[in-house]
Amino acid sequence: MTRIAALITVALMLAIGNQASAQTHSEAYKDNIYSPGELRPVDSVLKVKVGDTAPDFTLPSVSGEKVTLNQYRGKKTLVLSFVPAAWTPVCSDQWPGYNIVKDLFDKSDSVLLGITVDNIPTLYAWTNQMGKLWFPVLSDFYPHGKVAETYGVLRSDGTTERALFVIDKKGMIRYIDVHDINKRPSLESLIRELEKLK
Repeated sequence: MTRIAALITVALMLAIGNQASAQTHSEAYKDNIYSPGELRPVDSVLKVKVGDTAPDFTLPSVSGEKVTLNQYRGKKTLVLSFVPAAWTPVCSDQWPGYNIVKDLFDKSDSVLLGITVDNIPTLYAWTNQMGKLWFPVLSDFYPHGKVAETYGVLRSDGTTERALFVIDKKGMIRYIDVHDINKRPSLESLIRELEKLK
């Protein structure tokens, strides 16, 4: 646990050290970020629980490939990161944050799949503006929010919850965090959960 805290501390120090360049980067598109204001923290009811087999899905990715959950079964631990919408403040901060700790995902033999209900052209523009992300970004646009609905994280306004699901190599859900939509989930908690599955 001390090693995890040390690695996260180093990652955060690097992030702070790179803050000037990150602010310059975000300055390039700051006027394109839409602020929805304070939202109801959670607005859905989960349809899965820890211990369930994760429902399989196939979604298109920004890279043009189709990604299927089961293609990772027996190979990698998965983290599904649902974010509500492209071009919003917390989402535009959360996903680039995972770039800083990619080595921790590698050490835990895990892959992150980013999922939103936005369409591919929107996700393409948004992720290009954020900079290169190391993980697949998937569109749950059509049928609208079908995967989010299957997991129980589709909100009444058609966006998704800010939610993390950790799925082990056997396809079992081991951790769920349906987070306050207005706040970024704890990276430390996620890394701790991944460490348990090594």
